[in-house]
Amino acid sequence: METVPSRVSLLSLYRVFFEVGLFSFGGGLVPWIHREVVDVRKWMSNEEFLSGVALTQVMPGVNSTNTAIYVGQRLRGLAGASTALLAMLTGPFCAVLLAAVFYQQLLGLPGFQAAMVGVAAAAIGMLLRMGIVSARVTVKSLPPLLMMIATFAAVGIFRLPLIPVVCVMAPISVAIAWFLSAPKAAAVAEDAE
Repeated sequence: METVPSRVSLLSLYRVFFEVGLFSFGGGLVPWIHREVVDVRKWMSNEEFLSGVALTQVMPGVNSTNTAIYVGQRLRGLAGASTALLAMLTGPFCAVLLAAVFYQQLLGLPGFQAAMVGVAAAAIGMLLRMGIVSARVTVKSLPPLLMMIATFAAVGIFRLPLIPVVCVMAPISVAIAWFLSAPKAAAVAEDAE
């Protein structure tokens, strides 16, 4: 199901990702991208976006830039992917150059460090919101919930390395999904005949 009401302009795509890249400090870019692309502009559905986020999580590279490339490609193909990536990188590049030039003066500003702590707290809140939205969309039965809890416990609580956890949990998750969907697929095939 296509959710884009009309073709998104490259300028609009650039503007959104430039703002996200420029004004996001301390992480939390993927939830902000979700908010801009799904909630505010309705360029994609939750399902489309979260499917892309799942893909970008397993790809090498930074999740936020991978997500920008995915959204740009989904909306405008190669030109959109290139535009979104360029926009994500342009703002921070300029900001880092300016910050490097004025670093000592920024440290001397009253409240600067407190502001950075506040920005980091906001980023954590956005990540939590994204986790809740993702859980609502993906957890429709007990097995996905159990897989999510097991993965969180393995990585977040027991501090096991992410790659081995994914290498173990992904095949188990796929097997469970296949096992649960096999009877439904057989019923649909029978109805089609």
